[in-house]
Amino acid sequence: MKVFLEKLKGVKGEPGAKFKGVEQLRRQVAALYGLVANLYGSDKLVLRAGKLNALQLMRSERLEERVLALQKLVFEDPTCDVVPAMEEIPALLEQIEEEIADILARRTVEDELEKKINDKLQQRHEEYVKEIKMQVMKENAGPENAQTLKKLAILEKLERKKLSSSAMQVLRPSSFSEVVGQERAVKSLLAKLASPFPQHIILYGPPGVGKTTAARLALEAARGIPGSPFAKDAPFVEVNGTTLRWDPREVTNPLLGSVHDPIYQGARRDLAESGIPEPKLGLVTEAHGGILFIDEIGEMDPILQNKLLKVLEDKRVYFESAYYDPHDTGVPQYVRKIFEEGAPADFILIGATTREPEEISPAIRSRCAEVYFEPLTPADVRDIVDQAAVKLGVELEPGASELISQYTVEGRKAINILSDAYGLACYRQGGAAGPEGITLVDIREVIQVSRLSPYILRKAGPQGEVGKVFGLGVLGFLGSVLEIEAVTFPARNQGQGAIRFNDTAGSMAKDSVFNAASVIRKVTGEDLANYDLHINVVGGGRIDGPSAGAAIFVALLSAIQEREVPQDVAITGELSIQGRIRAVGGVPEKIYGARQAGVKRVIIPAENASDVPAGLPGITVVPVKTVEELLALVFSTGEAGMLVS
Repeated sequence: MKVFLEKLKGVKGEPGAKFKGVEQLRRQVAALYGLVANLYGSDKLVLRAGKLNALQLMRSERLEERVLALQKLVFEDPTCDVVPAMEEIPALLEQIEEEIADILARRTVEDELEKKINDKLQQRHEEYVKEIKMQVMKENAGPENAQTLKKLAILEKLERKKLSSSAMQVLRPSSFSEVVGQERAVKSLLAKLASPFPQHIILYGPPGVGKTTAARLALEAARGIPGSPFAKDAPFVEVNGTTLRWDPREVTNPLLGSVHDPIYQGARRDLAESGIPEPKLGLVTEAHGGILFIDEIGEMDPILQNKLLKVLEDKRVYFESAYYDPHDTGVPQYVRKIFEEGAPADFILIGATTREPEEISPAIRSRCAEVYFEPLTPADVRDIVDQAAVKLGVELEPGASELISQYTVEGRKAINILSDAYGLACYRQGGAAGPEGITLVDIREVIQVSRLSPYILRKAGPQGEVGKVFGLGVLGFLGSVLEIEAVTFPARNQGQGAIRFNDTAGSMAKDSVFNAASVIRKVTGEDLANYDLHINVVGGGRIDGPSAGAAIFVALLSAIQEREVPQDVAITGELSIQGRIRAVGGVPEKIYGARQAGVKRVIIPAENASDVPAGLPGITVVPVKTVEELLALVFSTGEAGMLVS
């Protein structure tokens, strides 16, 4: 285009020249035809001339007609038919040159603009293609990128590294036959689930006796019982009550479910953008048709317990939200169904607790059947240890299970002691418990390192002692023997004797001492004012209640009359000042505690006879109503230390 402009400049010559020679004008016209031909192209120029009726004029020998043709071509005016005179040609040529210059200038600008447009179009096209490629890559690769794929690879690498299972996993009972010492509790649990109308259940008992394990196995066993309402795929959902926390604003509630309103973090983006609340279903819906097991149910928030009660009654969970509009056509069907009909939550609740029944919400208890798991005896602990040793494939030195049973009454703790001893044996024998197996030395070292002390400090025996008797106490679900002793001395001043008793034993225990003094005077005629008495509960235990009254009476009478009391007898019962033995609480736990201590005979109030557990080998339980019956059983009529049958 620059070449055309330079040629045009050369054609124009000196500016302002009006009259030139004919030959010079011919050359100027020829040059202009050359510019026009270059501007439009030879073929297009002929077509253009044909349309403008200028083709013959272009080929004319007359200069005037050629100029007229040039004028038609440049100005594109088919009505221009007047042939110019010779003197008009210079001025006309100057106009034609100016028009050609304008056309060339416009063409230059248009070319540059078109070039820029093409560049922009090319750039946009490349960006569009790149965007399409990225979209295709995302669709093929999903939400992954180099960083996420790297982290995924690290996780997969970690998954391939596995240590052996923990001892608790290996030794956990896999069937009810392996749950030691809880035959009656297991039977009761299954009976409540096997019915066509299963009941909600609360399991009571001390820790480590198999409550959680029994609950895990309950559903599997119930599925195979004819008439059971549980399907083969009935779910078992397990949660710990101590971890169940909820927001009073109902933003989060893992147990019952919650609603994520659009303004809260966690709502689905597509629902939040359209202002639709999103309901999140909880564990009660996940357990629909099966069992919801809540361990440590007594630790749950009281308000959350009340909300759970509502679900148990309705068998559904209902959700509310100020953002829900039933008339909004954009609400998904599942969201509409949940808000209008609620979510199904028809399940059986099994709760387990180490708390006493009085500490559980009465509303929960009224809706649940109750099953009590019994404390483990030393024999049960020995069976658990022997069973675990078989699973570990290791030999125990004789007396090993007996040693462990002296330091715990919990099956879980016994397994832990055995596992620690097994690890110590493996370390001592170079990585595997060899032929020596687990020795008593291994167990004693574990006991010393763990700072364990014997669980049963007082052992019963067949010998008799003066002024010493075993009472019975209970703490939680565990009973224990109380060693009560008494000594008497003649009063320094006749009729001004003193009575001393542990201050830490409690005020009710002191009242039992005074009741015992009155009954002794009533039965024997002895006035305790003639004696200085000292009654002691060995170990300083606190007696929370009057249940030690009968035992204190026997200890005092033995000390005064110097009569031996057999040390394989334990006594519990409240003593009235009329000499009656009244009912007390915790009798089953006390009997188990007595059996653990080696007691052969337990004397209880006759009013508690129905509380005695059935099938207790190795121990005899005798109910009495009065102190006369009690004395006939405790004190021998013949050889000291022998009980009267």
